[in-house]
Amino acid sequence: MKQVVHTPAAPAPVGPYSQAIIANGLIFTAGQTGVNPSTGKLVDGVQEQTRQTLENIRAILEAAGSGLDKVVKTTVFLQNMSEFAAMNEVYASFFTQQPPARSTIEVAKLPIGALVEIETIAEA
Repeated sequence: MKQVVHTPAAPAPVGPYSQAIIANGLIFTAGQTGVNPSTGKLVDGVQEQTRQTLENIRAILEAAGSGLDKVVKTTVFLQNMSEFAAMNEVYASFFTQQPPARSTIEVAKLPIGALVEIETIAEA
């Protein structure tokens, strides 16, 4: 049985999907971008977008009764791989001990003009 996770502390979905789903003891977050949930606007720059994206993910995981410390896998989508170091610097500040497994992929375009999108799998 699956459970839908929703919190107003993270941006509302812009399509027919959930912020996250809990299934079989795992939490699967939808790809999150650097939209500030208070303003509904995308923040500027890859570092600020990475920071806001991970804050959004933190809010979703906490609403599900979990946290960033329980993340086992992330997938990072970057619009430009030349911004990897800038993204990675902020990302590392959120996962300081036992960082999760990660894939980073350069993509041609992300929704709403985002520079970074991140999805996670975490323990419930």
